[in-house]
Amino acid sequence: MNIAIIGTGYVGLVTGGCLAQLGMNVICMDIDEDKIERLKNGIVPIYEPGLEELIRENRSSKRLSFTTSIKKAVAHAKVIFIAVGTPQQQDDSADLKYVYQAVRDIASHMEDYKVIVNKSTVPVGTGQGVKTEIESILKQRSKTFGFDVVSNPEFLREGTAVKDFLKPDRIVIGTESETALNYMKRIYDVQIQLDIPFVVTNLETAEMIKYASNAFLATKISYINEIADMCDLCNADISVISKAMGLDNRIGSKFLNPGPGYGGSCFPKDTKALVNIGKNLGYIPKIVESTVEVNDNQPMMMFEKINKTLGCLENKIITILGIAFKPETDDIREAPAINIIKNLLKNGAKIKAFDPEAMENAKKMHPDLSIEYCTDVNSACENSDCIVLVTEWQDFMNLDLLELKANVRTPVFIDLRNVYTPGYVEKSGFLYKGVGRK
Repeated sequence: MNIAIIGTGYVGLVTGGCLAQLGMNVICMDIDEDKIERLKNGIVPIYEPGLEELIRENRSSKRLSFTTSIKKAVAHAKVIFIAVGTPQQQDDSADLKYVYQAVRDIASHMEDYKVIVNKSTVPVGTGQGVKTEIESILKQRSKTFGFDVVSNPEFLREGTAVKDFLKPDRIVIGTESETALNYMKRIYDVQIQLDIPFVVTNLETAEMIKYASNAFLATKISYINEIADMCDLCNADISVISKAMGLDNRIGSKFLNPGPGYGGSCFPKDTKALVNIGKNLGYIPKIVESTVEVNDNQPMMMFEKINKTLGCLENKIITILGIAFKPETDDIREAPAINIIKNLLKNGAKIKAFDPEAMENAKKMHPDLSIEYCTDVNSACENSDCIVLVTEWQDFMNLDLLELKANVRTPVFIDLRNVYTPGYVEKSGFLYKGVGRK
């Protein structure tokens, strides 16, 4: 089958690469000429384990190509995936200008039946709006051929996105057309053969499933962070509490690790957008509102932990291990580390930082921040007054604490991900502080 992907961001590249891997002929289109030129030369603009190899392999086999021509992409494909960004606006709603620009461009170049699949995260009702927009443009062009709109939300986790696409927990298809559904079954035939749940519903339900899923996971994170913050005020250990809670199969252990809060391109944007959707419907989703509020405050709670531990931040050298919002990605969008660093700098601290993948993005997106970026853990910790572990990269899981102790100025280790047991760190001569544990 011939497929087009409009948008070569995170979702678009993973979708395009994986569909090509499944045997389809895929063309990825983007208006960013520099990005497309780099992709043609095998340069992948994001870090995602396995993605570069996947794209290289399928470019070589001629199943995957890149273009800036919307006309070429539309002419190539029977099924067109829209995978453009829906950034957060000032009122927290999702900005749909890129979605509707893609829709208008597709409709202006259609010459036969197409299935238009929305991969972008969009508010409930967008699918119907897309249908109306396409109908209007085809009418203006005096074209009478049909088309169908499908909602096929993505559930990709940064760091495991390739695996998540090829072997997902479920596939959600929102459509009103049996013809479009048959096309989607052909596209996901491999997953269907693996008995991966294939959920078929209407457009609005599919759109809501995406928001509801992300908001629920975000709520688990904010909930356990609230419990951890309470544990800091009493003689309770959040590590044991999380483990005991997770043993209840009604709760499950995932997303019960306390820390500096969630970040990235999805949870912050989608929770706020869901609150906005509710308000537009005349309903206030109070649990989701609270989830957002707790998360917005969590980096400040972590800053206060550092401040209280050190007593004074003026001219203190603080080592930040991890800038990305999570391991196995270079994404620093809404990363808690950035807010923590800003508050530390504001209070007179000096920052040294190391992250295996995210430092270049940090330099580009936050050139105003006075951060000394280091080449490895040891150089980042040299003469440090406090080591703060923010992102649980594998590189930070087995640190040589005795070696670090010999290099630091003041042996203080603040573990914002509870990677280490307190006794182990303390035996190496460090003062240890975790989240929600004594």
